[in-house]
Amino acid sequence: MEPFIYKSTSTNEELNQILDLQKLNLNTLASQEERQSEGFITVHHDFKILKAMNDRCAHTIAKCSDKVVGYAISMVKEFKDDIPVLIPMFTEIETQIDLNLSYIVMGQICIDKAFRKQGLFRGLYNAMKEHVKHEFDTIITEVDEKNKRSLHAHHAIGFKTLHIYRSNNQNWHVLSWDINTN
Repeated sequence: MEPFIYKSTSTNEELNQILDLQKLNLNTLASQEERQSEGFITVHHDFKILKAMNDRCAHTIAKCSDKVVGYAISMVKEFKDDIPVLIPMFTEIETQIDLNLSYIVMGQICIDKAFRKQGLFRGLYNAMKEHVKHEFDTIITEVDEKNKRSLHAHHAIGFKTLHIYRSNNQNWHVLSWDINTN
């Protein structure tokens, strides 16, 4: 197997591959058993917003043989009103952190099922960290409490629970990772 290449998204084809991978892993398409064992994603982006977010701060991808096999979406707070399901998250973030803190939201992370358990989750976050650490102090994300696999994976690489809140009949864990301490 070829090695994975971690890089910033730079082409429309890579953005379309993110969207294709996203569609395959939406919580609405997975069985309850699969959501428990494999995790899931909640938000489906359209090309326009995904590209606009990428133009501001490039998303991080893992590629194998020119195929996107994993991604971490970068979302700066200027997009906080563009994805309605994420508006409550930004409200919660802003009540929990020092407003002078520079942060970026990791809007979604996903790995192709055929490439899981190979270190891509950690690799994507480390690549994202390297890409954004000169502009931001912290990466913040949120995880549905029912997504135990994702919660465990985030805590394993250093995320700390900042706050738990309820929105849309779900309990959300807001997680933060101080990327400039190591």
